[in-house]
Amino acid sequence: MNPIRPILRPLALLPLAAALLLGGCVLGHTVQPTPAAERAATDARAAALFERLRPLCGQAFAGRIVADTPRSADDPFIGKTLIMHVRGCEADTIRIPFQVGEDRSRTWVFDRRAGELRFKHDHRHRDGSEDELTMYGGDLKPRGEGDRYEFPADPQSRALFRRLGREVSVPNVWAVQIDGQRFVYELARPGRLFRIEFDLTRPVPAPPPPWGG
Repeated sequence: MNPIRPILRPLALLPLAAALLLGGCVLGHTVQPTPAAERAATDARAAALFERLRPLCGQAFAGRIVADTPRSADDPFIGKTLIMHVRGCEADTIRIPFQVGEDRSRTWVFDRRAGELRFKHDHRHRDGSEDELTMYGGDLKPRGEGDRYEFPADPQSRALFRRLGREVSVPNVWAVQIDGQRFVYELARPGRLFRIEFDLTRPVPAPPPPWGG
């Protein structure tokens, strides 16, 4: 009997054991999506949102507040007629004026860029000039799901809030949801939730143009 053989057999198994160990590490590792993959995913979601909004172009819809916590006594939305009007539909930009009673200062702007979807709030005075607090918003979170689209405040918006003494708005996250029945606009941050739901099954007469529109 060769006394070396029992030693060689366990040694011969070492490469296989090492391969299995390394393979387990690879299989257990969570592969992070590349920037190119995230851009492609965001672009696909942006296209899906635009496809849902385009059939609504030219139409207006009434909304109602479904969440408002905490509610303040001077809330400008309470008791007002709320109308969204899908008014401006270009290849990469959709503008939706949001009228609150007789106040036509607000327009939501969805802007598609290469691998990005930006959501902004365009605020104007009656004469069409820009409000001091305007064009704030954020870029679409890359890993959203379903018909919900979230937009955390971007650096430009956070800097604007800080400059105007609105620190409370720095952690803002806006979201929209859309399906065949409704369009939802949401603002959320720690201690604050505001949601408006618009009925897409019952168009209403289009309001006058927004200020500056």
